Amino acid sequence: MNDAHGQRVPEPTPWTDPLARPYVRIDKVSKKFGDFVAVNDVTLDIYHKELFCLLGGSGCGKSTLLRMLAGFEEPSAGRIYIDGVDMTDIPPYQRPVNMMFQSYALFPHMTVLDNVAFGLKQDHRPRGEIRDKVEAMLELVKLSDFARRKPHQLSGGQRQRVALARSLVKQPKLLLLDEPLAALDKKLRESTQFELMNIQDTLGVTFIIVTHDQEEAMTLASRIGVMDRGRIVQTGTPSEIYEFPNSRFVADFIGSVNIFEGHIVDEDNDYVRIHSAAAGCTIYINHGVAASPSGPIWVALRPEKIAIGRDAPADPSENCAQGVVEGIAYMGDISVFKVKLDSGVSVKVTQPNLIRHAEDRIDWDDRVWLSWHAASGVVLTS
Repeated sequence: MNDAHGQRVPEPTPWTDPLARPYVRIDKVSKKFGDFVAVNDVTLDIYHKELFCLLGGSGCGKSTLLRMLAGFEEPSAGRIYIDGVDMTDIPPYQRPVNMMFQSYALFPHMTVLDNVAFGLKQDHRPRGEIRDKVEAMLELVKLSDFARRKPHQLSGGQRQRVALARSLVKQPKLLLLDEPLAALDKKLRESTQFELMNIQDTLGVTFIIVTHDQEEAMTLASRIGVMDRGRIVQTGTPSEIYEFPNSRFVADFIGSVNIFEGHIVDEDNDYVRIHSAAAGCTIYINHGVAASPSGPIWVALRPEKIAIGRDAPADPSENCAQGVVEGIAYMGDISVFKVKLDSGVSVKVTQPNLIRHAEDRIDWDDRVWLSWHAASGVVLTS
């Protein structure tokens, strides 16, 4: 879409449109197992053709929520709607939903073709329709040449694609994926993420993925719902979750972060100054914040937003700290520095390795200055 001047305008997103109707609505859903509350009063809207990730650590309730969407668990309270229809009391086999499990659950004695065709045969679909749909799906997941092989003759990535094809061949309205890439090695997982995104975009099916892998969620998702102790604590696009976390938990859970406690010493509508003993300096933020002047406050700084050098910045009065390098990790594309500040707090700084041989490379035990832009810090009140 272009504007009157021919400039590219981003497509509007349904979650920012108050008139858009959610495709999946989870309305005040809770799930208890005895006295244990696995899912606690969750309300969430997911839109048509979204690739939505439920992200959280073990035991946070994300898989339980997915199983309730599939119909394998009954909510203790609340309702679940899919495409405007109340599915709360509908059994799994009558829901327009398919679920792809972490183990893939392929039939070992069946060929790839028969695994993918299984659901259609169970529904007694015409033979010609089954053939056409299976062939089209195998072509989509790039497994046409492997149709006669059995699962044990395939790689982990190929088995994953067979399971995906079997889940999609019946054209569900909603596909649920529980840790779909967990069994793959890192390099294969990264390449498969993009294949998964392309398949989802081609078919236009709404995906809901459960994962504990932050990088996976950031790569795949149109939006992420971060879960903690049965609740969704923040929902947003990957950039919103990363750049604007709403709490210390989210900031710390998503990627690496340095968090400094402090208190406000000066504020106005368009700035705030925070003194932080942990950082050993005054932190200047170039926008106002909604926070109590008397209460504690925290500033989150991502490692890549901190500059490191031996020389003092032009203005060392704010957003600057000094320390000693006590660790360096060379990661190829970046170098990670662990710096012990004069306050005694250790922080992490990452720098891209833009050239092969740095003439003035920072080394262990060097005394360094750290500095950052006034827009880099995120102020947190909880």
